[in-house]
Amino acid sequence: MSNPQQLRYSKEHEWLSDAEDGVSTVGITEHASNALGDVVFVQLPEVGDTVTAGETCGELESTKSVSDLYSPVTGEITEVNEAVVDDPSLVNTAPFEGGWPFKVRVTQEQDDLLSADEYAAHIAG
Repeated sequence: MSNPQQLRYSKEHEWLSDAEDGVSTVGITEHASNALGDVVFVQLPEVGDTVTAGETCGELESTKSVSDLYSPVTGEITEVNEAVVDDPSLVNTAPFEGGWPFKVRVTQEQDDLLSADEYAAHIAG
């Protein structure tokens, strides 16, 4: 399982891209998508919503369970990925490409975001 080096990761298994014009993309990791199983429904925040680092902002429902979606940063939702709403399996098939749930204008980052190597050590236990 590979975790792209350019991303940062939360202990709740979300990834965060570097900000482009103050906006970062948020997704869930391949590890999390594999643990979830086949994702069949996605509930995302609305554009304009404020999210808080470490707090839930949506849900991912799979054939196995329902899991909360956490925001790794505090900020305002600028875009939601309608493709994931229409085809939740993108979370499984393309977690680092087309399967991202939302973009956020970051106002505050968590201090405990992990590098790819730190995240790999975290999931290894």
